[in-house]
Amino acid sequence: MFEFAWPWLFVLSPLPWLLRLVLPPTTPGQALRLPQPGLRLAAAGGNAARSVAPWLLATSWLCLVAAAARPQWVGPPQAQQRSGRALMLAVDLSGSMQTPDMELAGQPVSRFGAVKAIAGNFIDRRHGDEMGLILFGSQAFLVTPLTYDLDAVRAQLQGAAVGLAGTETAIGDAIAIAVKRLSALPEQARVLVLLTDGVNNAGSITPLEAARAAKADGVRIYTVGIGATRMRVPGFFGSQIVNPSADLDASMLTKIADGTGGRFFRATDSDQLADAYRTIDALEPMPQHGPSLRPRHEWFSWPLAAALLLWLLASLPRRRAVEMPA
Repeated sequence: MFEFAWPWLFVLSPLPWLLRLVLPPTTPGQALRLPQPGLRLAAAGGNAARSVAPWLLATSWLCLVAAAARPQWVGPPQAQQRSGRALMLAVDLSGSMQTPDMELAGQPVSRFGAVKAIAGNFIDRRHGDEMGLILFGSQAFLVTPLTYDLDAVRAQLQGAAVGLAGTETAIGDAIAIAVKRLSALPEQARVLVLLTDGVNNAGSITPLEAARAAKADGVRIYTVGIGATRMRVPGFFGSQIVNPSADLDASMLTKIADGTGGRFFRATDSDQLADAYRTIDALEPMPQHGPSLRPRHEWFSWPLAAALLLWLLASLPRRRAVEMPA
């Protein structure tokens, strides 16, 4: 279906004729200062050229008005994959996320390396969700506001580095930022997925205080505690087995999730981390159909090109200076 987005602009169509009626006409030679007093302009091409040019200019003006009114071709309605859900990711960048106690494809990687790979796949699967990204260490930062551009969210996560936000862990501040961004949305849309490997030891608000604010605003929080329970490290008397996740506060993460209607996941390896994200997918399913959207194709370039062509045609008759008797 063809339509004009701004049809009210057609009220400007008679503007040149109104100006011609209101403004006084110019006398010959008034609009152009000639080099000698005895010279006057004569039109080349005779009466035919003088009669055609105004019609070309008038048609050119009407084409300009038509282009300004934004002619569009509106297509049939198409169902969109829009879940109406706003999902915020909060990812820990503290120094301990550099611990190489995870594996991907049989190769040892750091905790954050596993998160980038697996969370990136999770982002791709959330097509239709509005997503945002918070990175936190000693401080928490909103890196990507809520957007449907999942490529931008994934690119920001892939470009992050451990220690970028400091070496400590401000879990409470990260939750507070997410709640502030999600609270204005419909209650069923508010979801936060928080991933960390440590205990809150920085920031201006405690995690449980932030969780109470999240519960009051209807934000569901899914917490993921990452880190292996056994790791062989070299020592002075040979290698020994240690627990690299001794600092993980699983009890606190469980209270945050349970108190807000979410769930706590413990990921000691890459497979469990992937399982956690798949479970969140199942708990927050995508709808089959979203609201309809009618695609619009702008056609303003056609009348604009016609206006320029007509103006050039109207300008073709050249004028020559002839000497008139004084």
